[in-house]
Amino acid sequence: MRPLGTLLLAIWLILYGLQGLLGLRFQYDHLVLSTLALVAGILLILRR
Repeated sequence: MRPLGTLLLAIWLILYGLQGLLGLRFQYDHLVLSTLALVAGILLILRR
């Protein structure tokens, strides 16, 4: 199983890419993406 930080980072990258390419927007998107990035970053640092 992949580490949770890597999985969250992958989800963040996919959502961020879709926003840029397709103009995908949803309510509180900035909050969701910021939270995903923060949690993924913390988990990746803690696992090193």
